[in-house]
Amino acid sequence: MEGETLSSGLRNGRAQVDGRILQTFQRNFAQVQSLLDQNRLLINEINQNHESRIPDNLSRNVGLIRELNNNIRRVVDLYADLSGNFSRFMDVPNSSEENNSIGTLRLDSRTGQKRYRT
Repeated sequence: MEGETLSSGLRNGRAQVDGRILQTFQRNFAQVQSLLDQNRLLINEINQNHESRIPDNLSRNVGLIRELNNNIRRVVDLYADLSGNFSRFMDVPNSSEENNSIGTLRLDSRTGQKRYRT
């Protein structure tokens, strides 16, 4: 599948990716990347403040660490949304998949447990 896009690769025989779903994935990944870039800058500033041992810089680290923790929570939430969206997308059978899915092991997105499709 080298050189093919995600949508054309999935379209070949199994499923067709809806453009809105791809846009949602791309938007979420862009948000995650932006937060991770912000976190890198925050960590650098926190380290510089810590190394300086200047009281004002050390007290500023409290707020910076809170911001870092909030960003990490947002990243976790975005990945959870991506995971849920992906699971729901993969759970939607198309007609050709329905005919070939007897006894297929699938992950139940509601419980996180494996289940057998009949």
